[in-house]
Amino acid sequence: MRGPGRLFRLDRTRLLCVLLFCNTFGVGAFGPLLPEIGRALSLADWQLGMAAAAFGFARMAAAMPTGLLVGRRLAATLMAAPAVLIAGLLLVVSAGPFPILLAGRFLLGIAHTLTMVGGLTAILLEDQGPGASLRLNTFEFSGMLGILGGLGLVGIMPAAWGWKVSLVLASTPALIPLFLTPAMGRVFPKAPRAERGAAPAEERLTERRGDKGVVALMFSAGVVFALSWSAVSAFVIPIRGTREFGLSRTGISWLLAMAQVIDLAVLIPVGRLADRVGRGLVLGAVCVALGLGTLGVGLGSFPWFALGCACFGLGLGGWMLPLGVIREHTPVSRLAWRTGLYRVGVDSAIFLGPLVAGVLEGGGQRVFLAAIGGGALLLGARFIWRPSP
Repeated sequence: MRGPGRLFRLDRTRLLCVLLFCNTFGVGAFGPLLPEIGRALSLADWQLGMAAAAFGFARMAAAMPTGLLVGRRLAATLMAAPAVLIAGLLLVVSAGPFPILLAGRFLLGIAHTLTMVGGLTAILLEDQGPGASLRLNTFEFSGMLGILGGLGLVGIMPAAWGWKVSLVLASTPALIPLFLTPAMGRVFPKAPRAERGAAPAEERLTERRGDKGVVALMFSAGVVFALSWSAVSAFVIPIRGTREFGLSRTGISWLLAMAQVIDLAVLIPVGRLADRVGRGLVLGAVCVALGLGTLGVGLGSFPWFALGCACFGLGLGGWMLPLGVIREHTPVSRLAWRTGLYRVGVDSAIFLGPLVAGVLEGGGQRVFLAAIGGGALLLGARFIWRPSP
């Protein structure tokens, strides 16, 4: 029989999963619409890269302020995310000039940061005992499921509806969290804090086993995951698939959806396996898969391009594992700050991935993708060779 503390934690996790699930439909819907947006607004490749990258730039810029805000107002952070998201969506589809499109994408990135930093901090505060990796991956699972929902909706909508109508309709689940804000105010504390009387012992334990080298290595892994995810899914698959392989919006949606389905299929097993055999070994395996997927999508012919999408989805199943290792080496008093700092590195990479891929052309773009894939393979080899932090 579950005790009241465990039930309370479960209710928190479920609420966070609903919030992330609803807020990520628009993230999934935007990628397949990128070529149509470029044609409709007569945008050059560098402008398309900026439109895709503005989301990551906002996440990068907002990560540290959000970390500070979460340390003081956890509940308010989570409650603000849906309103900011809807404001950004309205700007994106407002038929304004290119700077308005960028402003809308910027607000969408801020909303996602509020959701992720607030949600991850709330979950990491409960990262005790068995099931720690599973809770993180369940949260990620809900986000990937939302992205898949956005991809699926865009893929079945008639092209005649245009990108604006398609994006708005695909993003409508974002309205649901507006009705959940009172519940978030009740369930989550105003600010994260350690249990009274237990903080000093935990502080001493965490500081004693803390290792800055391990934390830095996990930051590097997060950056590689983010570079690969943003460059491949937000730019390379839509643009290369359309121009080199002649795929339609539906074809791009199905390829992106395939990666998301594989990601969803392995997220929970990866979390359970990490809790049983250790996060390091599992992280090494998914890094290898991510590296192979990035190389296939960026450099291969169409069969390798499609196979790369599958490997890419398999690799993304380990996206949350670096945070779990970081949590093992972080005191509660510094958790919100370090989570925000980690998101700065990750979101900087999310910003740079599509931007650099859009600015570089031909051989330069291939070298960039080869460097990301090679970096993932090297990290994977390191974690497999020395799995224990």
